[in-house]
Amino acid sequence: MHTWQWQTWEELPYLTCSLLKPWPHGFFTQKFWPRSPLELVKVFQPDAEVYQLKQVHGNTVLTPSEIGSSMDNGTSESGMADGLITERQSQAVWVASADCTPALIADGKTGQVGAIHAGWRGTATKIVPQAIARLRDRGSRLQDLRVVLGPAISGSVYQVSLQVAALVGASIIPGDPDTATESILDGLHHLPNSPLLADSKPDRVRLDIRRVIALQLEQLGIGPDQVVIAPHCTYQDMRFFSYRRDPRKKVQWSGIVSAHV
Repeated sequence: MHTWQWQTWEELPYLTCSLLKPWPHGFFTQKFWPRSPLELVKVFQPDAEVYQLKQVHGNTVLTPSEIGSSMDNGTSESGMADGLITERQSQAVWVASADCTPALIADGKTGQVGAIHAGWRGTATKIVPQAIARLRDRGSRLQDLRVVLGPAISGSVYQVSLQVAALVGASIIPGDPDTATESILDGLHHLPNSPLLADSKPDRVRLDIRRVIALQLEQLGIGPDQVVIAPHCTYQDMRFFSYRRDPRKKVQWSGIVSAHV
């Protein structure tokens, strides 16, 4: 069974997961704000090339060469996307989140990694499977991949409209969310460990985004032993920033460095 560990750097806490032990990585808490990935990479590997994105809640996944330059010169050049996969050793890829799911992916054979920002829009358009498709294009095999879904808002408190739930649900349940909302929601309800929970309002439900992502991965053929979900909710755990709890322009960073394994 894979475990989560609290680590500290300069007396500040961040999380790591044993599934990703061969790779320098971390899910940082809001106490690190407003430090940037250029500073945070010192926690892992100070000489790594640093890459981040201008996140747009889509499903585009880029490589460092598609972005252009790294941030090692102190600039903030970045691509407009929500996922990054590495191309060689010692590349650090980063995503920011504030309730959305930060997903870190690693290949146990090649050592290459990915960092994904998955909100409900990105999940509805399968951004994590898209990142895996790009890794496979570069030689990864499904059985060698490890996926860790970091701290995010939990299903028990994430209230969404029926339409949003159907849009996300359509990524794992066949149907047109514009015309088959009821059947998609019914299909979600009948799944084992359903990602859909009841809400007190008739036009709302609670939605577990990380569970939906796990089901997307299961449908790809990735085994449950290859996926770990953090037991932390950004809305309920004050160590993390939550935009729903406190609507300010603030984030926490998650990053991972490609390595030889």
